[in-house]
Amino acid sequence: MNIPDPSSLSYHNACLLQECIKSKDLLAGKSVHARIIKYGLHFSVILLNNLMNFYSRTGCFFDARLLFDEMPERTIFTWNTLLSAYSRQGKMGEATEIFHKIPNRDSVSWSTVITGYNQMGRSESAVKVFDKMIKERVTPTQYTITSVLASCAAIQALDIGRKVHSFAVKFGLSSYVSVVNSLLNMYAKSGDPVMTRVIFDRMEYRNTSSLNVMISLHMQHGQVDLARGQFERMSERDIVTWNSMIAGYNQHGYDLDALCTFGNMLRDSLLLPDKFTLINALSACANLEMLKLGKQIHARIVSTNFDTYGPVGNALISMYAKSGGVQIAQKIVDQTGLSCLDVIGFTCLLDGYVKLGDLKPARQIFDSLRDRDVVAWTAMIVGYLQNGLNNDALELFRLMVREGPKPNNFTLAAMLSVSSSLTSLNHGKQIHASAIRTGQASLVSVNNALITMYARAGSINCARKVFNQIHCFRDIVSWTSMIMALAQHGHGEEALQHFEKLLAAGIKPDHITYVGVLSACTHVGLVDQGRRYYNMMKDFHKIEPTMSHYALMVDLLGRAGLVQEAYDFIEKMPIEPDVITWGSLLSSCKVYKNVELGKVAAERLLLIDPDNSGAYSALVNLYSVCGKWEDAAKIRKLMKDGGVKKEQGISWVQIKNKVHVFGAEDGLHPQKDEIYKMIAKIWEDIKKMGFVPDTESVLHDLEEEVKEQMLRHHSEKLAIAFALTSTPENTTLRIMKNLRVCNDCHSAIKFISKLSGREIIVRDATRFHHFKDGLCSCRDYW
Repeated sequence: MNIPDPSSLSYHNACLLQECIKSKDLLAGKSVHARIIKYGLHFSVILLNNLMNFYSRTGCFFDARLLFDEMPERTIFTWNTLLSAYSRQGKMGEATEIFHKIPNRDSVSWSTVITGYNQMGRSESAVKVFDKMIKERVTPTQYTITSVLASCAAIQALDIGRKVHSFAVKFGLSSYVSVVNSLLNMYAKSGDPVMTRVIFDRMEYRNTSSLNVMISLHMQHGQVDLARGQFERMSERDIVTWNSMIAGYNQHGYDLDALCTFGNMLRDSLLLPDKFTLINALSACANLEMLKLGKQIHARIVSTNFDTYGPVGNALISMYAKSGGVQIAQKIVDQTGLSCLDVIGFTCLLDGYVKLGDLKPARQIFDSLRDRDVVAWTAMIVGYLQNGLNNDALELFRLMVREGPKPNNFTLAAMLSVSSSLTSLNHGKQIHASAIRTGQASLVSVNNALITMYARAGSINCARKVFNQIHCFRDIVSWTSMIMALAQHGHGEEALQHFEKLLAAGIKPDHITYVGVLSACTHVGLVDQGRRYYNMMKDFHKIEPTMSHYALMVDLLGRAGLVQEAYDFIEKMPIEPDVITWGSLLSSCKVYKNVELGKVAAERLLLIDPDNSGAYSALVNLYSVCGKWEDAAKIRKLMKDGGVKKEQGISWVQIKNKVHVFGAEDGLHPQKDEIYKMIAKIWEDIKKMGFVPDTESVLHDLEEEVKEQMLRHHSEKLAIAFALTSTPENTTLRIMKNLRVCNDCHSAIKFISKLSGREIIVRDATRFHHFKDGLCSCRDYW
């Protein structure tokens, strides 16, 4: 019998094992292992190393470790094979333990650990290992350099990346294509486009990876045309090329281009989309709300058995939620489980429920999330806010402070917006204190929200203090918020001074800033300045006026008595006037008793909004103040026949965290008897001080005594009477009203402020009035 030569037999079996590794044929490999034992070759270190390599690469990690433990002799290849097996499985603790046991570590040992950390996303650890490798004077290979450069790119460690570059040059590795591509990638992702371009231009050979980096760099800097040109010149494209283009288009708002590129990839190449391709394509569908196309991509995912857990599943949830398919999104959540839902998916799903006005399912998902980070909490709070559920937002915020993560600047800005909506100064101050405790009070975005909150809650002095504290960090939002605040509180001249300071600081105002500036001019009657700033906005800053700017100009002219000029301005507008614009003119016509233009304004307003009760009411008031009682009666009949109900005037005040609401002649409040006694006493006292009831503002043909009683029981007077009986002396009263305060109430509150020695702040539909010592901040111009 011919006995095979041991050396040739060893070589033959080694080759067989390499083939088994390539084909991942576990059964065949084990047959080879049996042959090795049969022929007594199991003492060959080379064969045992090959066997270890086979078992580790085919997932039989236990067999590989068993073989290692039984080996009588181990080489550096043996150790590195086991080290590689642990690294590939992400078991870096065990890998590090093996690494420290290796007698004579070589560059492969070090590179294996660095690569393992890199693949696990532990880039800082990879960089630290490389640093130790250099200190121990072990010469790195091209594989070491490419791995550590990938880690530098991941954490954008530009300074460390530059040092690695110098080592690559020192050890003669900088000419390898893989190293040059890694350098290119590191500089591009670490924010050094100049060096990226220098390396790219010096490359003697550029492969697809090199060109992919440049496409990503162009997209990263918003140079979409350059990226497109590079893409179109490429003769060979891999999946990274297509993904770079699709993702770049998606990130810069070119969603149609992203979807076209995705379609071209499916049609023109043999490449199959990976998870990055699908995520960006679905994101583009979501942004464009293209539900039908999104469903087609979903169908492809299902037909190809693509894993829908994790990022792809969340992309599907986001697409359906944004595109009107919230129910389908919910089904995917139910199928994949809440453990797979990330914050972006949850936020999109929440937004979908907000649009439907149904936050109960969103809250159920939120409560079921295991790892609720600050983004999830903030998204839920904002969801409540957008749906007008301010109390729910406050309750959730309190729960977050007690049990959740520390609120960030977005959370606090949202909560300050809630406080602004509730006009609750106490709530706002509590959130301000929370911002100070959590170290967020120094952020500009939080301070901007604080300015708005304090202004809307009636505390213009606190708004000023916040604004003054950020004098070194003000942005356009800071200036605009303060200008708007001062305008709302009747400090028009101060608002314009701030605007001039803004211009002197070289900050360019935007269209919202000019809304504040024109509003300031409107509230104090600065007609000439208003005209000048309006022209500056158009001619100097090249800002196209919006409907808000047009409406403010009409209001500015109309309030000043220039009713005809206001009407002429409307006629010259390049866009159709809206309800607010015609409403402003109609209000001015009532004040200045211009019946003819008032009729025109009312008719044009009702053409836009036939059920607008305000237009009918304003026209009734106009006829009434002009003594045209029959015409007023006709309009009232039209309202009755058309089922149009006049908006009821209501006022409210917050006492001890409870909001008390009052209507005219209100008899529903549990303390109504005490309130009516108080207002009767106040009425007599202020009349003795010289107050004369404005019975002309009662637009009904009634006896004077009846008119006076109606005036006495207006909602804001009842709210003030209640607040005076329910608060300590010297407390500032803050009253809110849904309509414009009438002449009689305005005059009466001036006297009440002097009688009571209180400051009374009233916010009506258009502005704030600060009553103190018998005077009002509006100077009787409102």
